[in-house]
Amino acid sequence: MNTRVVAICGIDTGVGKSVVTGLLAAFLAGQGGKVITQKPVQTGCTGRPEDILLHRRLMDAAWNEYDERGLTCSYCLPFAGSPHLAAEMAGCRIEAAEIDRASEILAAEHDYLLIEGAGGLLVPLGERLLLLDYFQECGYPIILVTTPHLGSINHTLLSLEAMKKRGVRLLGLVYNLYGDNPVQIVRDSRRVMERALKNYGFLCPIVLLPDYHESRSINWWPVVGDMM
Repeated sequence: MNTRVVAICGIDTGVGKSVVTGLLAAFLAGQGGKVITQKPVQTGCTGRPEDILLHRRLMDAAWNEYDERGLTCSYCLPFAGSPHLAAEMAGCRIEAAEIDRASEILAAEHDYLLIEGAGGLLVPLGERLLLLDYFQECGYPIILVTTPHLGSINHTLLSLEAMKKRGVRLLGLVYNLYGDNPVQIVRDSRRVMERALKNYGFLCPIVLLPDYHESRSINWWPVVGDMM
């Protein structure tokens, strides 16, 4: 099966990666694809991974056999911190090979596999492995989620620079407008980010994400056209 695998990453934690992952999965399923989402590492987790549960709600899907087997979340760690620290406090290490094994099983039985990252792009999974380095080694293209919050311009440009340096393909930048943001900042941040995409040579669109309760009508085609 020629499965399309995409990583959904963010410029920071709490920027809407889980919402974007679930909404995009719902869109692809609506086009007739067999879709599964994966969150390899979830921290602050004491039961079923909350991000996987959010994916399923947005997809109008139930908790499934892959979720139950732990394939969609290889590391569900109690401490709400960086993955490397949460793993250390749980007495384990995050192994790329274990994530690979789960991803291969999921990809073998689906048309699309959407993998949600943890935190920002350069969050450490271990002493010698950053999240972005892992996705680079896997060859996965990335959809990057950003916001108009204060500090987001800096985080977005740093993320774009890191991806450019590593030669990682960017499918699109999702601009999450959720929240009460001054219109001047919303407009200016978008202008700066559009210019940055051009300057870094990323020929991809910016997709606007309104309040996710109104987001079923988002036009994902500019981002996923090459995936279909």
